[in-house]
Amino acid sequence: MKRPWLKALGAVVAATLAGATAQAQDYPSKPVTIIVPLAAGTGMDTVVRLYGERLGQALGRPVVVDNRPGAALMLGTAAIAAAHADGHTLGVSTAGQMAVTPVLYKKINYDPTKDFAPISPYVKSPFVLVVNPALPIDSVPALVKFAAQAASPMTYSTLGPGSMQHLSTEFMTQRFGLKMTQVPYRSSPQSVADIVAGHINLGFVEVGASLPLIRERKLRALAVSSVTRLPLLPDVPPFGEAAGAPDFEAVSWHALFAPAATPNQIIDRLHREMDRIMSASDMKIQVSDLGLIPLDSLSVEEIRAFIGSEQEKWGSLVRRLGLEGSQ
Repeated sequence: MKRPWLKALGAVVAATLAGATAQAQDYPSKPVTIIVPLAAGTGMDTVVRLYGERLGQALGRPVVVDNRPGAALMLGTAAIAAAHADGHTLGVSTAGQMAVTPVLYKKINYDPTKDFAPISPYVKSPFVLVVNPALPIDSVPALVKFAAQAASPMTYSTLGPGSMQHLSTEFMTQRFGLKMTQVPYRSSPQSVADIVAGHINLGFVEVGASLPLIRERKLRALAVSSVTRLPLLPDVPPFGEAAGAPDFEAVSWHALFAPAATPNQIIDRLHREMDRIMSASDMKIQVSDLGLIPLDSLSVEEIRAFIGSEQEKWGSLVRRLGLEGSQ
């Protein structure tokens, strides 16, 4: 004989599942908002607006971009986690917020593993390793040799301890047993300008901030930090290729997430739509023109595994550098 409480529990579960199914079938019933943790006009924002328009067409509802910059992107990321899990509020986060920040900061108000349902990691954001052109360095092997023989450590610019520029450089120095001195800056343009001026030797810098200066030969590009070449810099090799370390990659990435409790049917639909949108040839060209690299399609389970591997990669480096809980 079935116990009354068990029967009641079964009824509750059945009702919940039926409600979730009905919700998914009616989705979307209103405009869809995508929270962007950076200001309007940034590279992240530009890409979201590109695919947001197409996603809105596919869903039959407008897609609205909600820019929420602040607190090192944690403000917007936390807002994604706290949103109602019905598929009508989504958001973008990055390698920094999902893999670095949880280890770097003493306290954050979201859990990168428990609070989010990944939908689509759609682009990689690589860096360019540049040096001041007055230095007698024209390749990665030449840099490694020069740094190893230098009387004092070479200097490199970053956006502060724990930034992706800092971790990318440390990833390189630890790989090749080098010692370099970090010089933190508050802004990307100033960090690049001081390499041009010769105050700083080198840095892993953003493509957008460095491309004009590379073309004007005010900076010398040695490598890109991705495993593939950038269409905007076709003559600049990937770092792994240039250094004989094919597994080397130090990039950020952008991914679309939903709150964790969003029904699977909605996640699956959004995943399919994003896969179709981001694999379109014209979208790939537009993304590449921004200095980004389109990511190949992954299943939802593969996405979870990818994010987990990134958390291990960058989190372990933060710990090795003694930066755990330093902010």
